[in-house]
Amino acid sequence: MPAVSLRVQVPMRWGDMDAYGHVNNVNLIRLMEEARIAGFGVPGGTGAPGVSPKADIFSAVPAGVQILVVEHRVRYSRPLEYRNVPVNVDLWVANIKPASFEICYEFRDPIEDYLCVKAATTLAYFDPAVGRVQRLSEAERAGLAVFEGAPTFAK
Repeated sequence: MPAVSLRVQVPMRWGDMDAYGHVNNVNLIRLMEEARIAGFGVPGGTGAPGVSPKADIFSAVPAGVQILVVEHRVRYSRPLEYRNVPVNVDLWVANIKPASFEICYEFRDPIEDYLCVKAATTLAYFDPAVGRVQRLSEAERAGLAVFEGAPTFAK
């Protein structure tokens, strides 16, 4: 994890648990989304105002531009057991490219703080009016670079 990262807490739901008492792998993807929104905000023009994110990056995306998931990668090192307290998630940015970047995650047990899951989501800005991925502006790249660290997974 890089020196510049954000820690957010994401509530686990009883329904996230599988028969073994672990957070189900499908529900982990939802927790990744919740962590990403808590850390970096909601895309501009979506939802109603609420709690401000730790770093408001996504609300500055121009109107009409969508933030799309290109890929998810997940590696489990220990089961993330359901607890009735929020899970700790450390977030940072990696692999900033001309038209995409990664959000990296480390999910830690909320009580004992041991590492359970490492994950990454590749995102791209998409302009539906022209039907293609949009290159990141210099300002967008600079905003992401503040939170840049090593990628979770070596390419």
